[in-house]
This record gives sequence, C-alpha cells and structure tokens, in this order.
Amino acid sequence: MRLDKFLKVSRLIKRRTVANEACDAGRVTVNGKVAKASQEVKPGDILGIGFGNKEVKAEILSIKETTKKEEASDMVRYL
Repeated sequence: MRLDKFLKVSRLIKRRTVANEACDAGRVTVNGKVAKASQEVKPGDILGIGFGNKEVKAEILSIKETTKKEEASDMVRYL
C-alpha cells in the first residue's frame, strides 16, 4: 500500500493530501530513510513522522484497505 494512503487509513494523519504534503516536505521516514508518498509500505516497517518540534514513531502491524475508527489503532504500535 502507498505510504500516503496508509497514513490516512491508519489515522496517523487525517487527510491524504496532508500526508502527501508531509512526505514532499521530507517529514516522513520509513525505516530511517526519508520517504516519498508513493513508497510502498508493509508490516514491520518503522515510520517516523515529524509534527513541528515533536516526532512520532510507529511500527506497522497490519495493512487494510479500509478500517473503522475503533480498529485503526490496531494497525500501528507506537514506539
């Protein structure tokens, strides 16, 4: 699954366009490397997302095309 779509579906970032902009600005990393929005992600990858002066790290546990709000938190584990 594309990185920008995963960020939206997992609700780490609310909108896909915002996820796209974050990737273009170099604020998103996958396994320690700056990632483009089109990069494919898979379970086991470690995401780093910069929000202002705070960074969030999360591990991808599962990938689903769509999910309910309650189940979205099961897709990632915060580190």
